[in-house]
Amino acid sequence: MLSTLYKSIMANVVLVLLVCGFYPLIVTGIGQTFFSDNANGGLIQKDGKTVGAKLIGQAFSKPEYFHGRPSSAGDKGYDAANSSGSNLGPTNQKLFDAVKGNVEALLKDNPTLKKGEVPVDLVTASASGLDPHISPESAYVQADRIASARKTDVAQIKAFIEAHVEGPQLGIFGESVVNVLQLNLDLDQKFAIK
Repeated sequence: MLSTLYKSIMANVVLVLLVCGFYPLIVTGIGQTFFSDNANGGLIQKDGKTVGAKLIGQAFSKPEYFHGRPSSAGDKGYDAANSSGSNLGPTNQKLFDAVKGNVEALLKDNPTLKKGEVPVDLVTASASGLDPHISPESAYVQADRIASARKTDVAQIKAFIEAHVEGPQLGIFGESVVNVLQLNLDLDQKFAIK
């Protein structure tokens, strides 16, 4: 009886060591070796300062920058410690009012944009509230505003957007996207405000 108890205890100790010790070490080692940028949060440095993370969206509201998706994470949005969607269903009046307000604000900020051309990802929040990407179409509809604010040609801004489009993962999973933070950082370098 004692040897059965001893074997049971030893089996549990080995299992705990595997699950709580070796497995996390192996997964962390693989992450740091092959995916170190993502494993460390995708932090972006500029002039020795961390300016954001390419995996977490940020709010941009100035006319000379591309704007990302709205966020419902936290009271002011983009709160990484409070990641969540609004949990509002498609028939909820609050969701309807929020989208309507987002459409009106988008049309006001982008006067050349027509109501029927509004990309859905610019007026609705993602499930996490922290999506760092927008669709290429959402970037293109902001090109006129960006070009005007930066006093440059719209064709140059559209070519700039095209150079930043990331295709589907592994060529087949998901859709093409543009990382808003990376786009805005590169925009400051290539098209400095005059």
